Amino acid sequence: MAGAAELFEQLTGLVPAEPQPDLLLGLGAILALVFILPFISKKVEENLEPFFFVMGLAGIMVNITTGILVDVDLLVQVFKTAATTPVSIAGLPIGITQAVLFFGLFFYYYNEKLRGWVEWMVRRLGLPAMAFVLTLVLGLTSSITSVIVSAVILAEIVASLPVDRRSKVEFTVIASFALGLGAALTPIGEPLSTIAVSKRGAEFDYLFRLLSPYVVPGVIALSVYAGLRMRSARIVEGEGFEYHETLRSVVLRAVKVYMFVAALELLGTSLLPLTVWYFSKMETWMLYWVNTISAVVDNATLTAAEISPPPYMTDEQVRSALMSLLVSGGMLIPGNIPNIVAAGRLRIGMKEWARYGVPLGVVLLAVYFAVLHL
Repeated sequence: MAGAAELFEQLTGLVPAEPQPDLLLGLGAILALVFILPFISKKVEENLEPFFFVMGLAGIMVNITTGILVDVDLLVQVFKTAATTPVSIAGLPIGITQAVLFFGLFFYYYNEKLRGWVEWMVRRLGLPAMAFVLTLVLGLTSSITSVIVSAVILAEIVASLPVDRRSKVEFTVIASFALGLGAALTPIGEPLSTIAVSKRGAEFDYLFRLLSPYVVPGVIALSVYAGLRMRSARIVEGEGFEYHETLRSVVLRAVKVYMFVAALELLGTSLLPLTVWYFSKMETWMLYWVNTISAVVDNATLTAAEISPPPYMTDEQVRSALMSLLVSGGMLIPGNIPNIVAAGRLRIGMKEWARYGVPLGVVLLAVYFAVLHL
């Protein structure tokens, strides 16, 4: 992911100055399928990883057949860049897979200690207080530990809670919003923040100074909300405190996460013509709402497309664009890394996630829009 900003700059030079109707039609059709099929097809919903990977490849092929992305070296670079993250090793697209696999194996071998710790926390603090503390701590530290690590920890703890599935899903969605927001405060938190700092040519603490007055209150509010919602959680005998993972399922989940993130990178890359022709030229307030597309499209690619160095873009414009991307990313599973990791571990479907993610995201978007623009 570290090379995503540079890759975008190279690919931008290949995009024609004027929109091409055939390319617009092809990319529009792919975008429509990405938004619609997971909600109307049970088979697609149960196989999101291969579906998005196919859509990403289809987007690349549409670009190639219309005369864009014809440079072989650049195509190779697209596939190398796909799925790289702040924890990538030697630039290879295996960073997130390694992180998910490592912590998956760790919890596989030490799940009994985790269950004991979670059980102690629940009995000591109670579910509401534990939900508040867990969301707050992981949300505020995800920019230091990286959002991937925080997401894996969140998913394993939620899987151990002895509560009904509805409560598990709702708590996971709320906490994932907090993780996604908090991770943006430093360049090591998530790909979006890495690219934003790189594009602005800014110092390490740039995003903390720019976003913390908005992100930190948001994380606190989400933590309080998580605690309040867990007050209605129903304790289920035999639920939680049990570990049903196998070594095969741990490895397979890491592979699926890799495929998902790679798919989003390919899809985001294929949509670069739209960002060049339209998104990057929009008014700040309009771009704020258009950025809700990041619910299904990799927000790091949109960041690379939209963020420009001074004086072409002011800090206020950067803040507005990033806050919209961060909030929108929590609305659906493909929108952010914590969503992908947690949904994979807890087997949460797209409809289940949307039931809680979309209403919460709309409220947050409205609140932040009022604060930033009104």
